[in-house]
Amino acid sequence: MRKFLLFVNLFLLLPVAQNAFAQRALERGYRTLSEEQARNYVGFLADDLLCGREAGCEGGYIAARYIISLLKEWGIASFDNCSYTQSFDAYEVENENGIRWRLAPDSTVLSVRRLNNILAVIPGKNRDEYVVVGAHYDHLGIGCAVDGDSCFNGADDNASGVSAVLQIAKAIKMSGKQPERSIVFAFWDGEEKGLLGSTCFVQNWQEKEKIKAYVNFDMVGRGPVGNPSYLKYFYTSSHPQFGDWLREDMRRRGFCFTPDYVSWDKPYSGSDNAPFARAGIPIVWYHTEGHPDYHAPGDSAGKIDYSKLLDITRAAYLCVWRMANE
Repeated sequence: MRKFLLFVNLFLLLPVAQNAFAQRALERGYRTLSEEQARNYVGFLADDLLCGREAGCEGGYIAARYIISLLKEWGIASFDNCSYTQSFDAYEVENENGIRWRLAPDSTVLSVRRLNNILAVIPGKNRDEYVVVGAHYDHLGIGCAVDGDSCFNGADDNASGVSAVLQIAKAIKMSGKQPERSIVFAFWDGEEKGLLGSTCFVQNWQEKEKIKAYVNFDMVGRGPVGNPSYLKYFYTSSHPQFGDWLREDMRRRGFCFTPDYVSWDKPYSGSDNAPFARAGIPIVWYHTEGHPDYHAPGDSAGKIDYSKLLDITRAAYLCVWRMANE
């Protein structure tokens, strides 16, 4: 009888022990997130030496190699166990609307560029369900000079978003806990040329119902003039828990940003969440709105609010953790 009661007690205590382990793992990953890392990632990606990271140009290729080197250092596997890159061609065409870039050629092709999404994965216990976390790493390259500066560094747009995805990937890996769902970390190329990278990914994913959510970062390092703490938090209205999670974490963690919760039935937009939303995949999008340096050479690393960027990254880490484990 004693042995039976001991067995029952151990059985009843098992979920408590599992929850305690999961909470410790969550906090272990959370503690790896830092302002110093954000400064390092944004500083490198927005350096003049990368010439604005234009898609299909040398600066973009350097940025891709840098991101891949970090993923390898942390032991995060490539998505297909072969290459971290999903390569595709982008075609420059001319029509009545002017010069555009697209994924399919036609008779008006002016030029072709090879672009590269970067895809990595932390496999989950359930290999048939995925959460995708992404940000575009390309920007505008070299353009018309403003006050003598012609390099469009793209620190907020979107080195800030890339830094958030990198930190979350590292934190989940360092937590020591295998997620329930697999998490794909995606760094899109060609966003500035028309959401090309994310569109290519969604078009080539055969079983879209296996993607349970997509989390997008695009410009999360600054804020509008007069409201520097502002964060626009878009989420699919059919999943109200996405909003509830952030409200709970705001109460518990006291983040330094001020969320504007936008529940949206069809969250299309000019960012990489649009192809996922059109495919019926629930999304969350973190975005801190525009500023005078948007798509201008003044979007430099020195103007990023790193404490705000860190807190957005922390909040998003908690969101991704729940998506992957609940």
